[in-house]
Amino acid sequence: MPAEMKPITASARRLTDDLQPVRTVSLRAVNDPSQHQVLTNGTGATTMKSPELAVNLTAALVAVSNDTPMVLTTSSSGIDALPSARFTWTGHTTLETSLRQGVAEQTGLEIGHAEQLQSFAERTNGLAIGYLALTRPANGATSNAAWRDWYAYLPWEDWRVGKPAILASIIEPALRAWAEQPLDANDPHHGLPRIDRARLAFGFDRVPWNEERVIDRFDILSDAGLMGPHPIAGRAMHLEHLRVLANAIGRLRARLKVRPLVFELMADEFTLFELQKTVEAVLGPHLHKQNFRRLVESAGLVEVTGEVRSKTGGRPAKLFRFRREVLMERPAPGFRVHAQRM
Repeated sequence: MPAEMKPITASARRLTDDLQPVRTVSLRAVNDPSQHQVLTNGTGATTMKSPELAVNLTAALVAVSNDTPMVLTTSSSGIDALPSARFTWTGHTTLETSLRQGVAEQTGLEIGHAEQLQSFAERTNGLAIGYLALTRPANGATSNAAWRDWYAYLPWEDWRVGKPAILASIIEPALRAWAEQPLDANDPHHGLPRIDRARLAFGFDRVPWNEERVIDRFDILSDAGLMGPHPIAGRAMHLEHLRVLANAIGRLRARLKVRPLVFELMADEFTLFELQKTVEAVLGPHLHKQNFRRLVESAGLVEVTGEVRSKTGGRPAKLFRFRREVLMERPAPGFRVHAQRM
């Protein structure tokens, strides 16, 4: 079991304060007359009362431990789930405040940086909102929750030792067969033939793999009937929460290239090898060692501490820390790496 994770420091959290997205939510259920209740007062007059809209907040809380990207999970009816909270209309001034309290109550863990993901509304379940949250490793144990490798749920996303076997052996044949089936009335319109959607998302037939298109791959597998509660060759998770996780992975991969978010997943001091392994864990592909180091040093992302870390059987490794001045020097100081270029 991986070690417990602790929230990032306040100073680290300030790295991404400017990333908090603005979301405008339409509370359609409140304005839908079919959902209103008719109340009768003592005089026989009737009034209309709108129902209270349920807002469910779900967090994909991410950390990297032992070169493995981890997500915090709970268990519900034998199937994994992400920590969730129901927003209450009293007692909280923001959705994020409610999320933080709910996750703390479920897991005993405080959230560091949190960034809102996609939201969607359903007539029966109300409004569902996903969050990406980052934290760092620490000692101890987390109560009522478990840290799990996020590739256990989406194994086709892990390219660190090359193209995953599941793509050629299971996914690509299944998608080709699905693409040949006739469309039905319930098939969503995407403007592209099924086979072209599959090629673009999964990178076959000479189309390059794009590590950021995680949610596109999830949606295609869902349309093809391959993403039930027990997805193909993956660990079981509630489908709605699995979609939040896919969205969070894609968002983090894209953000990492233009913002120094990776340092919120690391200790204050680290070796360049540890930094590379953390970036690889998040992005999926293996990166060329010398190219990666040249990129990091030329971008001015890190600075030496003057200390070293002794290695058994090898030379001591220099320790580095994040160079915060880069935030003032460059508008997008991230890791501009790509699976096909390193």
